[in-house]
Amino acid sequence: MAISKTEKSCTAKTTTAKKTAPKKVDVKKAPTDKTVAAKKTVTKKPAAKKTSQPSPEALYKMTEVAAYYIAQNNDFSGNPSDYWIAAEAQISALYK
Repeated sequence: MAISKTEKSCTAKTTTAKKTAPKKVDVKKAPTDKTVAAKKTVTKKPAAKKTSQPSPEALYKMTEVAAYYIAQNNDFSGNPSDYWIAAEAQISALYK
């Protein structure tokens, strides 16, 4: 298949494009302020006090739950006061 003269000229024009140098863009830098800002002094806040003892309400709830599990392990066959005393001993040992 032969290529006609018009086809040759069309392909020649598209393949041989002129190469132009990229345009230079003149970018002006923003003026910089040479003054140095004063450093802020940071004061450390005292550390928050850690509470080593939970509130009385929390201690009561922990004792209540511990007494229930002690009684459950004993099939609820003993005296509830004994379970409570054992639970109090466990909880107080945790927070000594």
